[in-house]
Amino acid sequence: MPVCDIQGILWPDAERTPGFATLAIHAGAKPDPTTGARATPIYQTTSFVFDDVDHAAALFGLQTFGNIYTRIGNPTCAVLEERVAALEGGTAGLAVASGHAAQVIVMHALMTPGDELVASKKLYGGSINQFNHSFKNFGWNVVWADPDDLASFEKAVTPEDQMRFSSSRSPTRAASLPTSRRSQRSRARPVCR
Repeated sequence: MPVCDIQGILWPDAERTPGFATLAIHAGAKPDPTTGARATPIYQTTSFVFDDVDHAAALFGLQTFGNIYTRIGNPTCAVLEERVAALEGGTAGLAVASGHAAQVIVMHALMTPGDELVASKKLYGGSINQFNHSFKNFGWNVVWADPDDLASFEKAVTPEDQMRFSSSRSPTRAASLPTSRRSQRSRARPVCR
């Protein structure tokens, strides 16, 4: 018997788990109830209508889920976030406009003023500038380590160290820490790459 999942996708065999290719095309999206269109439209709007003042208060008070303003989220971005989460086996996702935005969001979630992060000195130049300049405004200290010398990461660790940051593929050079070696030595702290 055909079954629809919570995202409105019709699966002919409920016992069958959708594969990567199917998730890449359909995860997070429902057919449009008015037109029946399968593809998610690009919603070119900045704002959304509220049912009434109580509905608006519930949205802004984070008591109910829904769209408030497109910079916070919109239906097109929501489909992208749900689709990537499904492909990665996650429960949720967050799409941002750039790698630098992603770095700031992750750091804000994991670090507080006075914390340190140990970072590869062979990152993309923009990340090096962000870490050296912008992150100081948040009270975060960056300790640089050489990805060609794994011991330099170990030497850089202090009690204030909250994170290790390296690139699995450096755009400036093919220098990166092997993920398995890096994770074996960094069990106590997050490793972002």
